[in-house]
Amino acid sequence: MSDAANMLVQAGLTVMVILLLPCAYRVLSGPTPADRLQATDTITTLLIGIIVLLALLQDSSFVIDISLALAAFGLVATLAVARYLAEGRVF
Repeated sequence: MSDAANMLVQAGLTVMVILLLPCAYRVLSGPTPADRLQATDTITTLLIGIIVLLALLQDSSFVIDISLALAAFGLVATLAVARYLAEGRVF
């Protein structure tokens, strides 16, 4: 990877890590459970992006499989919590 691409990936990593802070704040102090759910889903998406960018830096394709698994688990968890908030039951 060229130096310019490496710097862009590192800048993207920095931005994503910084964006985790307001999301964590929203999870802790969200006024409604729906706000907390949305912030948790955003944190999951940011973590997937961070994992993929780290895989680019390390030139490792194995780590991308981990991000795909995290995306699948995040989707199932979001659906379960959303259903619980809407109907009061998970299954």
